[in-house]
Amino acid sequence: MCAWVPGCVSAGPSRFPQISKLSPEFPGNVLEFGIGRNSRPLFTSADSRHLREPSAVFTIHNDMSRKQRRTGKRKSGDKVPEAGHRAEARVAKGRAGATPAGGRHPLDNWLLGFALAGIALTAYLTFVAWFGEHPAYCGAESDCGLVQQSRWSTLLGVPIALWGLLTYALLARLVWRLRTRPRSWRMALTVATVGAAVSWYLTSVSVFVIEAVCVYCLASFAIINALLVLLLVRRPAHMREHEWAKSLPGPLGSAVVVVFALFLHFSGLFDPAAGPEKPYLKALAVHLRDSGARFYGAYWCPACQQQKALFEASVDRLPYVECSPNGRRGARNFACTANDINDFPTWIIDGRRRTGVISVGELAAMSRFAWSDDSARKQ
Repeated sequence: MCAWVPGCVSAGPSRFPQISKLSPEFPGNVLEFGIGRNSRPLFTSADSRHLREPSAVFTIHNDMSRKQRRTGKRKSGDKVPEAGHRAEARVAKGRAGATPAGGRHPLDNWLLGFALAGIALTAYLTFVAWFGEHPAYCGAESDCGLVQQSRWSTLLGVPIALWGLLTYALLARLVWRLRTRPRSWRMALTVATVGAAVSWYLTSVSVFVIEAVCVYCLASFAIINALLVLLLVRRPAHMREHEWAKSLPGPLGSAVVVVFALFLHFSGLFDPAAGPEKPYLKALAVHLRDSGARFYGAYWCPACQQQKALFEASVDRLPYVECSPNGRRGARNFACTANDINDFPTWIIDGRRRTGVISVGELAAMSRFAWSDDSARKQ
């Protein structure tokens, strides 16, 4: 079947005798089976009547010489895409959100590594906080212990390390997507900026308010700031939507809002228990503890929560005994069983037993607490 086509090699005996009628329409072309580069269908809809087997597909390949390929011109005057046009196409493709032809950015592995390190660190701190343990090389009286036990170590009832864990997990996800989707860069930058701002705020509180530093907190501080710097360097400069003027206002504004909200929260505006301790309540709680008084309660008891709320930020100083450490239906605390505690809350002060919520004034009178100017100055 290739006898009439110059340079054509037949793949077998011709099964289409009518094909020779079409040869004058395609001079200088090579006929072959399949679909290849720079190919177009041989037959138009008007010529489809010559084919009766749907499994056979014919295409045309332009038989250009090497010189014509180098110049990019056909005899007819048409042009093929040149190197400059291909580069412009790659840039346009990158602006549309695809990965540039250069492949992965050399900082991608570093970004992912720092994010995973942050996940490991905060997961460990969350674990020890939830189970009431101290981190390794961090005793109860050490600087690290003071920071871990301060009121800034919890947020909305959960360890602050858990919020750090969620931040690093989200960053790891965004950094992984950044490898193939440059549009993820701005969201990753926003999360890293907010995380770094919160870390700066908490580190400042640790140094200037608590006057103690924690090596684990400093490690997290270094990791989140390293992530922020690497993301700034990693900016997809070829995408106009990621220009500095468009990219920075959102992350910086989000960081200011979050840090200001944290400041209001820890000042006691939203929750008095999260704010600073009042000297009188602090002194009374310490006096009750030192005098041998005991406050028996259970985590599921609403009245016990009301009693605790009266002491606001000094609640952790109360001589509290949890009677249901193993759950509401689990084994009770031995101290509660030995003292025949059946109702909650129950106070035992100087051998006297009182049940129910007791006001701060009554507790001070029952325990013979005396508040003076000297006590105020000590607090």
